[in-house]
Amino acid sequence: MNRRHFFLALSGLAGCTRNSRPRLNVINYSDYIAKDTIPNFEREFNVDVRYSAVIEGSEETIAKTMSGNSGWDVVFPENRLVFPMQEMSLLAPLDHSRLTNLNQLSARFRNPNWDRDLRWSVPYLWSCCGILCPRAASITSWRNLWNEQYRGKITMLDEPSEVFAACLKVLGHSINTDDPVQLRAAQKLAIDQKRYLRAYLNTEVRDQVASGDVQAAQLWQGSAQLTIDSAPRLHFVHPSEGYSLYCDCVAILAESKRQDLAHEFLNYLYRPAVAAANSRASRASSPCTNTNESVLASGEWFRTSSGPTQRLRDRLWTEIKSA
Repeated sequence: MNRRHFFLALSGLAGCTRNSRPRLNVINYSDYIAKDTIPNFEREFNVDVRYSAVIEGSEETIAKTMSGNSGWDVVFPENRLVFPMQEMSLLAPLDHSRLTNLNQLSARFRNPNWDRDLRWSVPYLWSCCGILCPRAASITSWRNLWNEQYRGKITMLDEPSEVFAACLKVLGHSINTDDPVQLRAAQKLAIDQKRYLRAYLNTEVRDQVASGDVQAAQLWQGSAQLTIDSAPRLHFVHPSEGYSLYCDCVAILAESKRQDLAHEFLNYLYRPAVAAANSRASRASSPCTNTNESVLASGEWFRTSSGPTQRLRDRLWTEIKSA
């Protein structure tokens, strides 16, 4: 995980502002908002936003907020993390009377199974996971990433849920399985793959794919498209076995002392022009626009794992990394 900027951000968070304007602290994934979204919000509402785009994997969202005294106000948890964060009393209930722009959400995202009635979070951007590789490569499936031809030229995400998802799809299983036999089979497949792997990397792999040092990278579609924009010889593959779907949501932390301002920020994100700009900048799909039904049809949404299943997954992942 990429933590090097996080500690710098924390030191800045502890400092004092030079003026008396209200301040909002927002932590998000990298490359996940339009360049002018924050400055425009600051000008319109006469506030300061301390915005840090330092998260590189979804598990970091909980790690950086679970103390209940993190200093952040607004976070962007993946859909499968909303329930556990709520169970840990990390999230504040949303006041929909302050979120008048939620009528911009498409019907599919107004009552998602991970947060019925959007009590704790609102869908922000959604996408899927697949493979970034050269157009000339004959890669169409996850199984192609177990190939001697690409030894030392393959990366997988440093994200256990995504690695398990790819392995489970190769084996013909659900990415959300709680069957220990299936999970251990997926672990074996992941360990077998390590002979071909260059590393487990998140978005920092993009430059290596663009330069040709990496030939195939498991990557989120939005991140992949940002690379393709500057390297059109590359393309994004939706693996034939199927793939994970995820929705990154926006939520207010229970610890926040700026609930009113945080609600203003959430509502601002769903203005049509703002939502469209954030989608274009991140290359992920907005829940406020028509959905890509063909992508949804072959994908599977992540769900929250039960406690015993998550503990097993955590243990198996530790063994994969150390194998």
